[in-house]
This record gives sequence, C-alpha cells and structure tokens, in this order.
Amino acid sequence: MSDYLLYRLAGWTGLTGAILIVIAAARRAGLLPETELTHALAPPASALLLLTLTALYLCQRAPAGRLGLAGFVLNHLGLSGLFAIEFLTHALRSVNIAPGRPYFLVVAVTFLAGVLLFTAASWRAGVLPRGALILYATGLSAAALRNSVPEPVYLTGLVVGAAGVLWLSLALLRTTGGSPAKIAAANRASVA
Repeated sequence: MSDYLLYRLAGWTGLTGAILIVIAAARRAGLLPETELTHALAPPASALLLLTLTALYLCQRAPAGRLGLAGFVLNHLGLSGLFAIEFLTHALRSVNIAPGRPYFLVVAVTFLAGVLLFTAASWRAGVLPRGALILYATGLSAAALRNSVPEPVYLTGLVVGAAGVLWLSLALLRTTGGSPAKIAAANRASVA
C-alpha cells in the first residue's frame, strides 16, 4: 500500500471516528436520544482512530523519534482499551457487564500518557498542525480523566478532542505522502 493510499484511508477513518465521538457525546449530554443505534455508534469511534493514529505516527516517525514511538504505543494501547470498555458498556449493557474500576484506571492512565507523549513528540517533530495537536491533547486528556472530572468536562473534552482528530485527519487527506518535511510543508500551505 502506498503512503498516499494509507494516509487517505486513515484520514477518512479519522473523520468518521471524530463524527462518531461527537454523536456519542451528544447522546450522553441528552442532545440525541438513547437508542440502540446511538449506543452502537460509540464503540467503533475508538477502533477507527487506531488506523488514523498509526498513519499520524508513520508520517512523522523519524523526526518524532523514540518519544514518538513511546507515545504512539501508549496511545494505541489506550485507544484499544477504550474500545474494549466502550464495547462492554454499550454492546453488552443488557447483560450488565461493566469493566472494573482498576481496569478503567489502567486504561485511562495509559491513554493519558500516550496522548501527552504523542503530542509532545509530534510538536517537536513539527510535521502535524500544532493547533490540531493542542486540541487533541487538551480534549483527549480531559476525556481520559472520565471518572475523575465532572461529566460536562468529560463531554467537552470529547468534542474538543474530536475537533483535533478532524483537523489531523484533514492534514492526512491533504498529504500525498513523502518525507515528513514535505508533509509539514503541505500542512503549512493549507493553513496560509
């Protein structure tokens, strides 16, 4: 698979995942009805973002260095854990299975560390749009603290994080692949 095709596919999955995150936040806030459909849309959001995160890492892996790799791995593990939590709490809610608090704490800390490390490495690499990275880090950090912050903070974090994912996904869609410098230049040109 070419870089171009990977980045396009990952960009579209990121856009889709971000929209699903906003729908989930709207449902939790009472802006959308609680239906089987609105519940079923929650788990795929984090699963879709796994491909987007992978492409974001690959397009900057050399300049992001070991910090970028560590952030990618932790972020990926955290998203995978969130997918499991979302699946258990939504798909199997009629069975009344919910992840235990220690499990969620491990997933939340892993995800938070991954988001922060990945954002720091991405900022240092200078390939991805920095405004998008600020939204990503701010929003998803609040979302990672789901059980430690008030519900409005968590839901706002989801929406802000989704905005960051949307912007990063658009950056992937704008690129044709190539070197990190070429990707960074394409992202800077699109902002100007």
